[in-house]
Parts: sequence; structure tokens; C-alpha cells
Amino acid sequence: MSIRESTIEILTHWRAPDPAQDSLRHSVLAFVHGRRDACRRACEPGHVTASTLVVDSASDRVLLCLHRRLGRWVQLGGHCEDDDDDIVAAALREATEESGITGLRIVPQLVAVHVHPVTCSLGVPTRHLDLQFAAHAPAGARIAVSEESEDLRWWPADALPPGTDHALDYLVKRAMRNHTSDE
Repeated sequence: MSIRESTIEILTHWRAPDPAQDSLRHSVLAFVHGRRDACRRACEPGHVTASTLVVDSASDRVLLCLHRRLGRWVQLGGHCEDDDDDIVAAALREATEESGITGLRIVPQLVAVHVHPVTCSLGVPTRHLDLQFAAHAPAGARIAVSEESEDLRWWPADALPPGTDHALDYLVKRAMRNHTSDE
């Protein structure tokens, strides 16, 4: 299954947790249906990205990177690549590359969708249609800062960095709620 096909499948079957997320789900799904290149970074009007909130083995901290280009703390993630098997594989690859952690266990169910304006590697204003997942780090996981980050740090899920935007706060709350209801 291609990245685009898996994106369509996940968005079609996802039961959004609230009306705002359902509206985003419908909007992103319509965009992906309308553009064969929707999951490729070369798609200037916007493109699907994949991100992952990494949760520690005790399930009380989340791993965030201080993004070099954005200058703020965010979850791990980025662009889909042609060799990703599907959208979940893209999210896992990005989390592994940006955290340095081997053995991450990704939860294949979508946690949230977020759309944000950005000037990314295209050098022009565009939008990231971000499909957001969660993953669990193994006990004793060692982290390594990637070239895309200024810093990489574990934060208590209930004490995120100052200035955290609403979207990250929402993602953390949804991921932690989903995690505790799965246990």
C-alpha cells in the first residue's frame, strides 16, 4: 500500500475525538483524494507530513525536539519519503531518525491531525497536513540530537515547555488519554 493509499485509509476509518478534528479529517482527506502528489514534499499547495509523539517507558514523559528552523519545542516528524511503505512507516522513520532511539513501538492508530502554515524545504509558503501518531520508547532508551534539532529532551507530560502551542498540548493530552485507556 502506498503512502497516499494508507493516508486515505487511515483518514477514512479514523473516528475523530471531537468535531474540530473531524472537520480537519474531512479537509485533509478531500485534499489527498484531489491530489495524487499530496504526500510528496514537492506539492506546493500543501503536503501530508507524519509526526510522532514519543512517550517514555514509564508513560509519564514525552520526547520533544527544539526544532532548528521553527525555534520551538515540537514532536518528532517530517516529510514522507518515496521509500516509506505507508504513512505509519513514515512517522516511525522520522521519530527514529530525530530521536536516535532504536526499538520504538509505534501505535498505528492516528492520535490527531493538525494543519499549519510553514515555509519548509521548498522555500515557499505551504501547509503541512500533519498526521500525528504516538510511539513508546523502550526502557533505558538513549536519545541523540539530530541535525534538524537544537535540543532533544524528555518533558513531563503535565509540564510541557513554556510557550507550548495549543496543537502540541492537544496532541500530548490525546496521546496520554489514549495510552491510559489502552492499558
